Amino acid sequence: MGANSSSISELPENEYLKKLSGAEPISENDPFWNQLLSFSFTTPTNSADLKLLEEATISVCKSLVEKNPQTGNLGSLIKVFLSRTKELKISAECQNHLFIWQAHNALFIICCLLKVFISRMSEEELQLHFTYEDKAPGSYGTDCEDLIEELLCCLIQLIVEIPLLDITYSISLEAVTTLIVFLSCQLFHKEILRESIIHKYLMHGRCLPYTSRLVKTLLYNFIRQERSPPPGTHVFQQQTDGGGLLYGIASGVATGLWTVFTLGGVGSKATPQLEQCSPLANQSLLLLLVLANLTDAPDTPNPYRQAIMSFKNTQDSTAFSSSNPHAFQINFNSLYTALCEQQKSDQATLLLYMLLHQNGNVRTYVLARTDIENLVLPILEILYHVEERNSHHVYMALIILLILTEDDGFNRSIHEVILKNITWYAERVLTEISLGSLLILVVIRTIQYNMTRTRDKYLHTNCLAALANMSAQFRSLHQYAAQRIISYTCRHLRRYVYVLDKLYFPHSHCSTLQHCFSTLSDNGEELLSLTCSHILRSYASSPSRSPSTAAQPSGASASPPSSGSPATVPRARSVPPAGSLMKMLKSIGPRINAWAMPLVTALQLDFVLFSEPIRSASFLSTSLASTSTVCHSLA
Repeated sequence: MGANSSSISELPENEYLKKLSGAEPISENDPFWNQLLSFSFTTPTNSADLKLLEEATISVCKSLVEKNPQTGNLGSLIKVFLSRTKELKISAECQNHLFIWQAHNALFIICCLLKVFISRMSEEELQLHFTYEDKAPGSYGTDCEDLIEELLCCLIQLIVEIPLLDITYSISLEAVTTLIVFLSCQLFHKEILRESIIHKYLMHGRCLPYTSRLVKTLLYNFIRQERSPPPGTHVFQQQTDGGGLLYGIASGVATGLWTVFTLGGVGSKATPQLEQCSPLANQSLLLLLVLANLTDAPDTPNPYRQAIMSFKNTQDSTAFSSSNPHAFQINFNSLYTALCEQQKSDQATLLLYMLLHQNGNVRTYVLARTDIENLVLPILEILYHVEERNSHHVYMALIILLILTEDDGFNRSIHEVILKNITWYAERVLTEISLGSLLILVVIRTIQYNMTRTRDKYLHTNCLAALANMSAQFRSLHQYAAQRIISYTCRHLRRYVYVLDKLYFPHSHCSTLQHCFSTLSDNGEELLSLTCSHILRSYASSPSRSPSTAAQPSGASASPPSSGSPATVPRARSVPPAGSLMKMLKSIGPRINAWAMPLVTALQLDFVLFSEPIRSASFLSTSLASTSTVCHSLA
């Protein structure tokens, strides 16, 4: 490095790096730093080049790790950077490219060295490398902690105070990624860090007053999705839109942190690397998620999580609560738009889950939107392409649907939104379908995929819970959606009764089916209750099915005309609830005939009770065919 352009192959023999990692102490006032920081670098564009960089610099880093306790050159480098950041804001306003360039290069080297230091030593040992005093080797002063805190505070100030311009884009990106590297200590610990030195500095002391501003800035970086400026706007060489060499290094660290926090490291498919149009937005989101998931201190809760839980809309004029000093306001419309557009990445889905789950203001705003389909459709597409997604991404998408379906207003409104030409749904051409019917189709498809592939009990339970939440508000279902509900219910009720029969008569082996149902629920009652009782009974007892329309709620869609007379329409009380149905099955018990086939007369009568409400949904022929198939197979 130095005044000339450097390449990866030249780094081990670079005279400036050798001097930095050598045995000679270098003062922060030495002209050496101007020479060291005046470099340009051909940025690696793939993981192979990044690996070459680590291999090329490993000797330099090892030498610095060994000799820095005596030389204190790392601390001197940090002091040089801190001194240059004091005038960084003025330099940005005056378009001082050269000053910003050298400050960026200093932070570049610091972050690359930190990555190696953190991976090779504990936080306590790292503290000792952050200072140097003219004392005997092994003797350290008490101000070593202050230098770490000062660097962290300086990075936060740089992020929240320096205006985002073309000439400051790269140094803002490096500041964000350096904070991510600082927080990467968790990667090298099997247990959760509950008393981390870095966490303590971020949640107390000088960094604490910047909590709300930092969270707000990171959110706005995500919202704006600012692209990396073209190479011509930089003094230093920039050959890729990826944000520089440090972005590639720290992005790998951030991806590792992401895996730790989402528990996606085991049994998960590798997600294809998405094109990073805005590296600053991506890194800001990763840093925000890491900060929000820091462990609470023994005496105080995580302030970054508190800020995420309490921020409000800019149009909300209510006063802030005095109990939360980290609350702030942000434009919810812009945030909603960004969340809708960025759901292809699992980190954006995690942010959406966190906001819906922890921030009541955001949840209320989202549920009140009239264009809710813009948010729901990307979530449904994630579930539809379940084979291509990581398991944690599918889980988060499903939990988001579960949170949304807890609201009755949402369950009503999705049946009033009509969609046209859903191109990504390949099983059938859907030229016109309601959002509610499409949601039912995708959830049932996810259930079937889970039963045949992953057999995850909790995924299955959450899918059934989402259907149960929506069932009381089913309105004007698409014929294909209604057909899928009936065929799914009939098929699995038949299998469930068959398993019950084998449990009563164990001399016939059915280990495959027993294993299938044991992975879905303890004894199958959940499947029967959530699918049969909650869905079919609620549709039969819909207010619009009653002869009297006075009790029909306002805004409910009109019910389809019934092919039978009102006198033949069964009331809700005619349909046995799940508990009584299970009691009926257990008291009668499956019987077998001479051919060892189960006979359950009570279950056939239950399907007769469901025949009228099914007929009113305009899919009489399909439902009767499914019912007939089940009855004949049971008989």
